[in-house]
Amino acid sequence: MIGLRPIILFGLVIWLGCAPAHADKRVALVIGNSAYKSAPKLANPVNDAILMGGMFRKAGFDTVDVRQDLSAPEMRKALREFGARTRDADVAVIYYAGHGLEVDGTNYLIPTDAALESDTDVYDEALPIDRVLVSIEPAKQLRLVILDACRDNPFSKTMKRTVASRAIGRGLAKVEPTSPNTMIAFAAKAGSTASDGDSRNSPFAVSLSDHLPKPGLDLRKAFGFVRDDVLRSTANKQEPFVYGSLGGDDVPLVPARPVATGPQANPQSELRRDYELALQLATRDGWEAFLAQYPDGFYANLAKGQLNKIAAEETRAAAEQKAKSAEQEKARLIAERAQKAEQERAAAAAKAAEEARVAAEKQKQIEQAKAEAAERERKIAEAAAAKALAEKQAADKAKAELAARQAAEKAEQAVKPAAERQLPEPEQKVAALSPGTTSTLSAADLTKSVQSELRRIGCLTAAPEGEWTPAAQRSLTLFNKYAGTQFDAKLASVDALDALKAKPGRVCPLVCNFGFKADGDQCVKITCRAGYRVGDDNECEKIQEKKPVATREDSRRRDTDRKQTEAAPSTPQASGQIICTSAGCRPVAKGCRIVRDPRPGSAGMMQAEVCN
Repeated sequence: MIGLRPIILFGLVIWLGCAPAHADKRVALVIGNSAYKSAPKLANPVNDAILMGGMFRKAGFDTVDVRQDLSAPEMRKALREFGARTRDADVAVIYYAGHGLEVDGTNYLIPTDAALESDTDVYDEALPIDRVLVSIEPAKQLRLVILDACRDNPFSKTMKRTVASRAIGRGLAKVEPTSPNTMIAFAAKAGSTASDGDSRNSPFAVSLSDHLPKPGLDLRKAFGFVRDDVLRSTANKQEPFVYGSLGGDDVPLVPARPVATGPQANPQSELRRDYELALQLATRDGWEAFLAQYPDGFYANLAKGQLNKIAAEETRAAAEQKAKSAEQEKARLIAERAQKAEQERAAAAAKAAEEARVAAEKQKQIEQAKAEAAERERKIAEAAAAKALAEKQAADKAKAELAARQAAEKAEQAVKPAAERQLPEPEQKVAALSPGTTSTLSAADLTKSVQSELRRIGCLTAAPEGEWTPAAQRSLTLFNKYAGTQFDAKLASVDALDALKAKPGRVCPLVCNFGFKADGDQCVKITCRAGYRVGDDNECEKIQEKKPVATREDSRRRDTDRKQTEAAPSTPQASGQIICTSAGCRPVAKGCRIVRDPRPGSAGMMQAEVCN
């Protein structure tokens, strides 16, 4: 079986596909017309043509010619050149996506420059289906025409009728090919229209790209699967139809894969090699070819992520191109002094296109980040698998060496006398008792050494003892927490001592009592300036002045003073009156009052001051 083998030569990538080497020559012509000059632009035909062209290349076709937005002369030239290639071909396929029209029972393919102002213009400006069949007629084994042109055609509604009896149908008419081994597949049955769908490609094109390249799958069964998919995705509104007949043998578009014989290479290593080759190419065709070869598994998920990244870049480029076209259209309208409403619409379209471009750019960055993350995970997984394999091989090697050594020792002991076998025992016992200096420590010395190391790295504050105290257990628990180890805190072990000695400095953080703070490896007392003190958060805070608080004793004193004041006789106060006499005016003295002068000769008109 031929795997994925991309060859970079002057920037061209050749995908050999999954089919075995064979002598049959297969050629394909793919046409997608979207940019019609006298009708609204179609969204999907160009995208469908790109999709189908990539599918034919992955299927191993010798020649795949993809054409887009062809005028009438360009379509005739493309069919003429393709007819020359089919003369020595075994299989010839033509795929057309765009507008089609049926007039008086004959189907016509509509070029992008067709105006079709009247019903007779179709004979001059369009290409009949018979012209397409002539191009593929020289093929020896299979002639296949796929028409994704059953859309609701706008020309049939606007063209003038020169003869009332001339019929212009809806969709395309049924065609029965006269040549043997010829099939004509329509996106919808006769008299009905096809849907472009809501995505980048039409449902018919998506299903074709899924089923036609399956190795060994008969075309009749493949188109049956396509019919089921399209009916399901369009809620039974669109039913593809196939006309023509083939022989009794299976006729696959891609030959069946041969059965592998003899020793096979490791599929995982081949898969990995193919993935890395596709990663070097970094093209849509390369990743699609890889997925066709390896549709499932870890590497398939990585390849899908790379495809999403490429799709985001294509979307961004398309949005950028659309934004550029919108800006050019806006400039044209301004230069021609278009109406204000047209300028506003052009500005809105340019703004929407720019927003779409920015969104596409962000999506591209997201997909690129996902692809990079997936690639990192792949490398980590491969490194872990390689490490596990190396460890397993080392363990197997050590086990084999140990078994060989033990077998040699048994053979050596079998040939020695009994006396000679007993002499080396003391030396062997001595050698077995010397694994290291740490194992010779007593339990008390080991406990004390572990506590000393815990004190050195800041996890124990008490002096080392010969017993394993609860304080020492808590210290070892703290060491496990901050060093990431899992030693048993209930006892002092040699492994814990070795791990403690391996730490060059403090491990447990320094914790000081209230009123103290950490200064390096020591706790120093916190000193606050005048008017400040150590607060609850162990920080200096300002001392708040206390306001006087009234007490019950102060209340009693105020009541006593008030009673004494009320009981005391009132003292004379100044009345605030003014008395005027012959000597002048002055204030009335305290405790005095003004009365009429009672003396004779005053006639009761004079004032007099009377005091107590």
